[in-house]
Amino acid sequence: MFEQNGMALLEPILRRHAGDPTRLLQMLREVQEREGWVAPEAITQLADSLSLPRARVEGAAGFYSFLHTDRPCRYRILFSDNITDQMQGSGGLLDYLCGRLLVEKDHVSEDGLVQVKTTSCTGLCDQGPGLLVNGRAIAAITRERLDCIVDLILEQRPVAQWPAELFVIQDYIRREDILLGCGLKPGEALRAVIVNPQGPPLGVLEEIKASGLRGRGGAGFPTGLKWEACRNAKGERHYIVCNADEGEPGTFKDRVLLSRHADQVFEGMTLCAYTIGAAEGFLYLRGEYRFLLEPLEAVLARRRTQGLLGRNICGREDFDFDIQIHLGAGAYVCGEESALIESLEGKRGIPRNRPPYPVTHGYLQRPTTVNNVETFCAAALIALKGGDWYRAIGTPRSAGTKLLSISGDCARPGIYEYPFGITVRQILADCGAENTQAVQVSGPSGHCIDASEFDRRIAFEDLPSAGSFMIFDEGRDMFEVARSFVGFFAHESCGFCTPCRVGTSMLKGVMEKIATGHGTPYDLGEIDKLNRVLHQSAHCGLGQGACNPTLDTLKRFRPTYEKRLKSLEFEPAFDLDGALAQARRMTGRDDAGAHLGNEA
Repeated sequence: MFEQNGMALLEPILRRHAGDPTRLLQMLREVQEREGWVAPEAITQLADSLSLPRARVEGAAGFYSFLHTDRPCRYRILFSDNITDQMQGSGGLLDYLCGRLLVEKDHVSEDGLVQVKTTSCTGLCDQGPGLLVNGRAIAAITRERLDCIVDLILEQRPVAQWPAELFVIQDYIRREDILLGCGLKPGEALRAVIVNPQGPPLGVLEEIKASGLRGRGGAGFPTGLKWEACRNAKGERHYIVCNADEGEPGTFKDRVLLSRHADQVFEGMTLCAYTIGAAEGFLYLRGEYRFLLEPLEAVLARRRTQGLLGRNICGREDFDFDIQIHLGAGAYVCGEESALIESLEGKRGIPRNRPPYPVTHGYLQRPTTVNNVETFCAAALIALKGGDWYRAIGTPRSAGTKLLSISGDCARPGIYEYPFGITVRQILADCGAENTQAVQVSGPSGHCIDASEFDRRIAFEDLPSAGSFMIFDEGRDMFEVARSFVGFFAHESCGFCTPCRVGTSMLKGVMEKIATGHGTPYDLGEIDKLNRVLHQSAHCGLGQGACNPTLDTLKRFRPTYEKRLKSLEFEPAFDLDGALAQARRMTGRDDAGAHLGNEA
C-alpha cells in the first residue's frame, strides 16, 4: 500500500521526470499504474516534492476521468459507450460481465478487486465493441472474450501477463491515396530539405503556404499561416505540439497513422521545428491509446540514433530538436488546443480565453504551433514533393486528401483516404453501406445529413470533416442517436463555464424527458433556446456545438421526436405525486384524497 512505501515509489518517478511540475499528469498516471489509484498521501507527497499547492495537485487528479482518487482497485474495466459500440451490443455485454463478476456497475467490488464502468469512446469504432482494462485496449468484445477476461481477473493475474492476442488492435486501411500510400522513408523529407543548400526554413514555409494545406483537426486553419505567425512571434524559445487527442466519437484515423506512419508524423513535426525555430516538441497522446506509448517511444529512440532527432539533425550543427510524449488521462476537452496546452503544463485541461492565441502565447506562454497528426503527415509529404504538386489534388478550395474514419452500418468499416471533393454517395458505396438513412459527418459536433444530401462532397466549402464518418441505416432510431450524443456532451463538459456545465445537463434532461414519454412541443422549443445560449456564451467549442445533434435530427427526422410527445401542453418531467408515495406509505394512507388532484 502507498502508506507503507510512498516515497520509495515516488522517488524514481520524480527522478524520471526531473521533478518538473509540468510533468505532473504523467507522474499521477504512473502512480496509478503502480497502485491502482492515486491515494491522498500520494497527492500530498507530490505537492510537497514539486513545491505545488496541494489543491493544485488534487484538482488535476480529480479532473481526468482515468485517474481515481476514491479507493484502490486491482482491475478497472471501462466499456466504450460510443453510439457505434452501443449499436454493436456493448450495453448487453457490460451487463453480462457485471453478472459474471457479481459486481454492480460503477461500483468497486467490496474486496477492491474490480470495477466496471463506461467511458465515452475508445477509438475502436471500426472493431467494436471496445473496452479498456487498466488502460489497455481490447477490441471486438464478445461473450467468449469476456469469459476469458473473467477467468483472468478471478485468477488475479496481472494484466501484463494476459494473453497477447487479447490486445491485438487491427489497422483496417481500406483505401490508400497519396498520404497512406506514399512509402516515405525515415528522414527522406528531412534530408531533401536540410541537406539541400536550396532548402532554407523559409523555403519550407513557402511550400506549405503554396500547397493550400489546412488543419486536419476540424477547424481547417491554413497551416502555412499558422507556422508563419509562430515563426514571427517574439520569444527566445518556440515549441511544437502534435495534437493526437482525437476524442471525437467515431474518429480513429490518428490511431492508425501513429501505428503505421509514426515516422512520417515525427518527420512533419521536425520539419515544422526547422521552419519556425523550435528546439522542443510534444506529442499529446490520448489516454485511450496507452498501448501505443512504448512503440512510439521506440520510434523516437531509433530516430535519435539515425540522427533524425536530438542534436545536429542530419549533420546540421545549427539544428537541435527533440520530442517528448505526453499521455492524456481521459478528457475530451483536451482536444481543444489551449486546453491541451494547459494539460501539457500539468494543470486541469481548461480551455483558455483567446486571444492571445497559442502561436504567440502557447506552452509556458511562449510561441507554440499546434497541429493535428494528419496535418504533420501531409506537411512531410509537401516538403518532399512540393506545394504545387499537393495543390493540384482535391478541389480549388480544399487541397490534398482527407482521411475518413468510417464506422457504423457498413460492411467494411475502417480508414479511407480520398481526394477532397468525393461525394458521400461514393463513400457509402465503397464501404458497403446499404439502406442508409443518415450519416453523421465529423462526429457529434459536426453535421447529420439524410439521403437527400448524399451527393454533397467532403470539402471545406461543403461538408468539412475532422475525420469521423458514422453511418446509420433505416433500422436505426435517430432520436436515440442524438440522445447518445447529447449524453456524451453532458459527460465531457469540463465544468468551467456555467453555460456549458448547466446547458448540456439541461439538454440531456430534455432528451430524457422526451424519451420517457413526458415531452411536449414546448420541450422542442427549449432545445432551440438552449442552442442560442450555448452558441453565444459557452467558453469553447464543446458547449457551442452541443445542440448540433438534436437540431440536425429535429430538422431531418422530426417524426422520431414527435411520436414520443405525450401531449400538446407543457408537462413537467418531475412526478410530484409519485415522489409523495413514500410519505403515503409512512402515514398508512393511500386513499384518493391523499393523491394530488383528488384533494377536497
